[in-house]
Amino acid sequence: MADRGFSVSRLPGFTPTAILVFVALYLPIIMLVAFSFNAGKSVASFEGFTLQWFAKAWANDHVKDATLRSLLIATMAGVIATAVATAAALGTTRRKKYKGQTFIYVVINQPLMVPEIVTAVALLIFFAQIKVLTGYQGLGYLITAHAAFCIPFAYLPIRARLEGMDSTLEAAAADLYATPWQTFRRVTLPLLLPGMIAGFMLAFVTSLDDVVITLFVKSAGQDTLPTYMLGQIRRQVTTEVYAISTVLLGLTVVLLTAFFVLTRKKD
Repeated sequence: MADRGFSVSRLPGFTPTAILVFVALYLPIIMLVAFSFNAGKSVASFEGFTLQWFAKAWANDHVKDATLRSLLIATMAGVIATAVATAAALGTTRRKKYKGQTFIYVVINQPLMVPEIVTAVALLIFFAQIKVLTGYQGLGYLITAHAAFCIPFAYLPIRARLEGMDSTLEAAAADLYATPWQTFRRVTLPLLLPGMIAGFMLAFVTSLDDVVITLFVKSAGQDTLPTYMLGQIRRQVTTEVYAISTVLLGLTVVLLTAFFVLTRKKD
């Protein structure tokens, strides 16, 4: 009998463990989606199909304000994070290796390694000083905080895209007397664009779903959709919250699917 080599799937207990993990991960989500269409208010029994909770959420002015605020913050934070991450990726990949390069990677990816609560407290202290000095209480703090936290999420796909690009095209452009800016605009940027779009979408989703940093940095009247939902759940769990969660889940799935399509390697 030929040796088929080692395979994790052939280990004892692999199949039931895998099933248990998938059930634990996805069964609560499936139940959430199902009960968002529940005609009754009970969270224990399904009393029929309805779309009334989606309609009520759509008609809720607080939900609309929080949703628009969340989309604005996520869009601005995603754009800023993508721009900074692109510059950082170019600076760390489109040059020869240098001393301290690993340390630069660690600095850029620091928000991924440090607990989010630590980043939130640090941003709270930092922005509190600025608020005292300037008196400004606007959304700029939330946008800046989200952008800083999202930079490594945008950096990873952009850097991966750059590392997978053939640098000979850029070298050929330089041989044809193209300036560095012309080379970037006509060669590097078009090839890098899928990675930048993927980085933006990942940063957008991360910002849209954030709760911890938002709770620490926001001022009064600046609830985003996740913090609004958290406040509602503290009072009473309602089917309207399930409907909002289902919409957010659908948006996240669409964006992440587009992310994987853009970043997958072609044969």
